[in-house]
Amino acid sequence: MDLRPAEVTSILSKEIENYKGDLAVQNVGTVLSVGDGVARVWGLNDCMMNELLEFSGGVRGVALNLEEDNVGCVLLGDATKVKEGDTVRTSGRIISVPTGPQLLGRVVNALGDPVDGRGPLGVTEKDYLPIEQPAPSVVEREPVKEPLQTGIKAIDAMIPIGRGQRELVIGDRQTGKTALLIDTIISQKNSGGGDPNNPDQVLCVYVAMGQKQSTVVDVVRRLEQSGAMPFTIVVSASANDEASMQYLAAYAGCSMAERFRDEGRHVVIMYDDLYKQALAYRQVMLLLRRPPGREAFPGDVFNLHSRLLERAAKISRDAPKINPRFKKGGGSITALPVVETQEGDVSAYIPTNVISITDGQIFLESNLFNSGVKPAVNAGISVSRVGGSAQIKAMKDKAVAGGLRLGLASYRALAAFAQFGSDLDKATQQELTRGERLVELLKQGQYAPLPVEQQIMAIYCGTSGGLDDFPARRVQEFEKAFLRFMNDHHPEVGQEIRTTKELSAKSRSTLEAACKTVKQQLNPGASGKG
Repeated sequence: MDLRPAEVTSILSKEIENYKGDLAVQNVGTVLSVGDGVARVWGLNDCMMNELLEFSGGVRGVALNLEEDNVGCVLLGDATKVKEGDTVRTSGRIISVPTGPQLLGRVVNALGDPVDGRGPLGVTEKDYLPIEQPAPSVVEREPVKEPLQTGIKAIDAMIPIGRGQRELVIGDRQTGKTALLIDTIISQKNSGGGDPNNPDQVLCVYVAMGQKQSTVVDVVRRLEQSGAMPFTIVVSASANDEASMQYLAAYAGCSMAERFRDEGRHVVIMYDDLYKQALAYRQVMLLLRRPPGREAFPGDVFNLHSRLLERAAKISRDAPKINPRFKKGGGSITALPVVETQEGDVSAYIPTNVISITDGQIFLESNLFNSGVKPAVNAGISVSRVGGSAQIKAMKDKAVAGGLRLGLASYRALAAFAQFGSDLDKATQQELTRGERLVELLKQGQYAPLPVEQQIMAIYCGTSGGLDDFPARRVQEFEKAFLRFMNDHHPEVGQEIRTTKELSAKSRSTLEAACKTVKQQLNPGASGKG
């Protein structure tokens, strides 16, 4: 074989010229100890807070403690695959989750991985967003004044919620908190016909933390049956998932919602529930040996919830001029966090923390629930700090829901007094009669939200005194018949409320006449009070 040095030299010169070396620097460490879903790693000198770490067994983790000689991280997967001496690599990115329209209609875990058995999401690298994002500044927000209809009469009439608001749902277990959230999701079909591509459609994110898997399956099935799943994302970190996944799920869901908000869409996000998230956070922090505070919760448990809930806001139209992060102004995230109480104690540590962060609370009471008042909303303790500015004019009307809350609170006080069997004057008897019928009127079946125009028509019958002479036990029967009658014979009244947001004098006369007609149909020849 004839070797020609000149030829070899020229080939080598060309190869050297065309060589493009990609220098990749990776921070590599070693697992010092592992146990209870927490690993301590030595050697990650350039590790960032909340950075995603990759273990040799294919398990991922998040760096939460940056100490002098080691990094404390929580494992996001099977801890049995990680052992002492394993190699750990930094990923160079803060923990991120996939976002975008591909997630609508899907069930994902706290890392955004699909868990519904319907294959990959089809997202690209640019669709990933960090789970921790700064909350919008004061100048990027605008006042909450646009109503978010829940479809629940007791809430839309007495404790209105606006787009961009944070309204706490609080109560003991088994008082209907999750059912209230599902009704709210189903009700959003009225905003855009259930079409996720319609810019008017309110999108929903339901985050289940520490719930039984059977509960999450039931929620998804109910949403599918109601046709609400196409515009909903379900983030599931069930009770058998790692505590770290339960703690991170809320932030992951919030980032998914922010993607839509930054594009000018309206989103409602439910955190079910924040008390279980706080318990998961406490477990993680105690394992990381952070000093415990009150009730063994870490000192930053208030910040845990405030930095999450402050991300809910109504974004101003001019926000894109202030911050390029907002591709379009006018979007919003409405947060409905849930906190479970013990024996109705709203003054406990976590409930008081969340009450102080939110813009009001809907208190669901066990006694009301057990006595058949569903939804079991206690009008006395429940409050919305946005108030009537989040209601349409027809609902705010004094003849509709204007004095409803005070009237019901007064009725409950009088009803307690009347139990002693004292002689009551005519005015008090009248108030008790009307209050009893209003309580019946505000009862509502589960998974049956009502459009706002139907709510207004039904409530008007009660507050105007139209039902004072009708048997209280038959009020719900009357409501169904009345709404059917209005839909068949006077659809123009509902259309007027939908379009003008007002209730004209002519429509009031129509409602009063219809009320009398339906009462006569249901109770022919009746005279006297029920």
